Amino acid sequence: MKLIAESGSTRTEWALIEDNHLIQRVFTEGLNPFFQTRREISRSVRLGLPESFFRKKLEQVYYYGAGCTSNEKKNIIGASLVAQFKTPIQVESDLLAAARGLFKDEAGIACILGTGSNSCFYDGKIIVKNVKAAGYILGDEGSGAVLGKNFLSDVLKGLAPKEITNDFYEKFRISANDVMESVYNLPFPSRFLATISYFLADYLDNDYVYNLLTDNLRRFFTRSICQYDYKNYPIRFVGSIAYSYSEILINIAREFDIELDAIEETPVPGLIEFHSMNIEEA
Repeated sequence: MKLIAESGSTRTEWALIEDNHLIQRVFTEGLNPFFQTRREISRSVRLGLPESFFRKKLEQVYYYGAGCTSNEKKNIIGASLVAQFKTPIQVESDLLAAARGLFKDEAGIACILGTGSNSCFYDGKIIVKNVKAAGYILGDEGSGAVLGKNFLSDVLKGLAPKEITNDFYEKFRISANDVMESVYNLPFPSRFLATISYFLADYLDNDYVYNLLTDNLRRFFTRSICQYDYKNYPIRFVGSIAYSYSEILINIAREFDIELDAIEETPVPGLIEFHSMNIEEA
């Protein structure tokens, strides 16, 4: 039996696999070694997963996660998981999860649009090129966090439509001071910002919201995808924002003469297939 985990900044998807078939799937909060210590990660895993997960005899755990961009950060996750599961752990980035899940052993441009955003050119084995995501302050164009950030900036400066602003304050039961506190002082500000992107989904018939969303997605294409050889390779997307706004994403892609090859909510089904093929280079 194997365990595959894929974690963004907001949630982690855990899939128990036996004979390459999904046995059980569980969702817990997101993990990120940039913002959490080894002890905090261990506690989150232990309290989030059913006790039955720790009693299974696992031959391997494959973990893919946000923030796993260096050996130091991978070791934080790896040490936490080894302590919980007492079994071999392979830790890789969420970007490699997207590439493997979307393309298996084929070459292409894999893109993530969720709480954050990222992209890479994958040659069917490894990530060959990556335009740095740079996080929700310096980058992450197209992501839920940046969409939420742009909206809140307009709200605080009085530039967003009054009706939508009033609805936001009422539905979130929040004040302008609470917004500042959540962004600048509380843990995981990107999670908070991303939740606002789903609030905006109810207002897509409003020109302000529609333009806010399309401008955000368009910037992902101009600042990330156009840096790859995008005319000669398939482009596929994964993530909650890509999936939720798939029709709009497809239309934006066509502005760049791109026909998107696939848009998936999560890479886990593809990862199950990938690991059943025994093609990982590790």
